[in-house]
Amino acid sequence: MKAIVLTEPCKAEEMKLTEIPMPEVRPGWVLIKVKAFGINHSEVLLREFEVAHTYINKPIVPGIECVGEVIDPSDSGFRKGQRVMALMGGMGRSFNGSYAEYVLLPSRIVFAVDSNLDWEELAAIPETFYTAYGSLVTSLQLSKDDLLLVRGGTSTVGLAALQLGKAIGATVVATTRSRDKAAVLKEYGADDVVLEGDGFRERFLEKYPDGACKVLELIGASTLRESLKLTALHGIVCHTGLLGGVYGLKNFDPIKEIPSGVYLTGFYSNDPTQAQITDMMNLIERGDIHPIIARIFTLEQLVDAHLLAERRGQMGKIVVAV
Repeated sequence: MKAIVLTEPCKAEEMKLTEIPMPEVRPGWVLIKVKAFGINHSEVLLREFEVAHTYINKPIVPGIECVGEVIDPSDSGFRKGQRVMALMGGMGRSFNGSYAEYVLLPSRIVFAVDSNLDWEELAAIPETFYTAYGSLVTSLQLSKDDLLLVRGGTSTVGLAALQLGKAIGATVVATTRSRDKAAVLKEYGADDVVLEGDGFRERFLEKYPDGACKVLELIGASTLRESLKLTALHGIVCHTGLLGGVYGLKNFDPIKEIPSGVYLTGFYSNDPTQAQITDMMNLIERGDIHPIIARIFTLEQLVDAHLLAERRGQMGKIVVAV
């Protein structure tokens, strides 16, 4: 079968589509014909430097998510030909991932999906929408009466959160640094857009003096302290993203810096359940949500897909159709 295989760090242009043996099915694992998958920034980082670490099981086929059809269910309980999605759980790091025509995956990270979306749209969902869904539903406990602030609204998770937040019925306020992208955010669900940058806190509180009931923090540690001060009494801040490039807080004093009656949580997308995936897909269907796709590539165009992902700034998910 065709696949991308990494053994050491390389430039995007150095990735080569090669032939490797088909995986051999074994108990507890499911063989899937890959129909499509999304590109994630973590896969760019894997290629650029992370593959050199000893915890990466090399040689490795990258790819932390995919959608496709079950070819051999082994003892999993899935049916041959069943539509499924798979994500995380060591995929593309501990064992081969989705940058291939077929992939053998532990049944625990494979989930049945019932959807009328085409393969390319479905491929834009797994990691991106589950991260947004888990942040909103599991961590923020978002309800239709809430004012939700999404910091980093133009990111793929931010755009998914806008759509899911509106499907839940909340009032959604998004942020961006670009005036040009404000209209796009409103098109995809934002009731209002507040520009990031100097004076952001004042601009937000002028419009919403009571603060936000729920805050999805996708910029990360660089703006977390400010987000906590923008949160209403008994509101929740969920730290999910790291778009700001700051990965931790120095000298963070929770007693002094988390306002009394405000709650700080986070979300990590490594352990989805079938019940969560089913509920997420039902919400997507009820909201008539169609994922935003930046561009669709083929497996033979994976170099171009990675080059686009490196540049960042695109609106929507980069998808590869196999």
